[in-house]
Amino acid sequence: MIGLAFLVIGVYMLGWFIVARIINRNDVADVAWGLGFVVLAWTLYINRPSAQLFLAAILVSMWGIRLALHIFFRNRKKTEDARYVQWKKEWGDWYLIRSFFQVFMLQGLLLILISAPVVFMGRNGLGSIHPINILGVFIWIYGFFFEAVGDYQLKQFISNKHNKGKIMNKGLWRYTRHPNYFGEVTQWWAIWLVSYGSPWFIWGIIGPITITVLILRVSGIPLLEKRYEKNKKYQQYKKHTSKFFPLPSKSI
Repeated sequence: MIGLAFLVIGVYMLGWFIVARIINRNDVADVAWGLGFVVLAWTLYINRPSAQLFLAAILVSMWGIRLALHIFFRNRKKTEDARYVQWKKEWGDWYLIRSFFQVFMLQGLLLILISAPVVFMGRNGLGSIHPINILGVFIWIYGFFFEAVGDYQLKQFISNKHNKGKIMNKGLWRYTRHPNYFGEVTQWWAIWLVSYGSPWFIWGIIGPITITVLILRVSGIPLLEKRYEKNKKYQQYKKHTSKFFPLPSKSI
């Protein structure tokens, strides 16, 4: 299963690298991200179907397709994301090689690591659904709500020109500064529970641990909050609002 996962995602990311070269923008990798999980999940299911893996593939598809569409419609009328533009300047003559390995192939590797519960289900999943798998579905729904609704609320807030210069602190954003990230992490812990009963269940924990570390310590929350470290309104918002877990707003 691991070998199949690397083969499928390697070819998948190579295809997106070619697309990026044709349209001359690397931020298509952000759209490719969510869809890659979908491709991998269904490939593994077709290769070795089970009730458990079918359930996981459905959940992964709902998450991945929604995320890909959200990013596509957010970016389609914009120029290339500033991160990729900066890397293009920094990498100079090594731009193509570093784009291939540090954007597309690295993303593919992370995709496989996060998909660990699904990959190990594909190795030897259950033939029937366990009650803990159902618990995982309910937790997944909770996480999906936070991610999808959080993204929607932020999109509506940003689209209102009267909110320019303001900080989003309504709806789910009143309880956590990153409801979408909280939802994403929650969903992957839930998918790990969906894999409960598989002989390789314990190894699947690599997935939720990876996405949790990435979002909390590496490329998610730290990078986003660094952009606002000099924004006085955001710093005030931080004093009142939980960083990650949804909690009542603090009184200061």
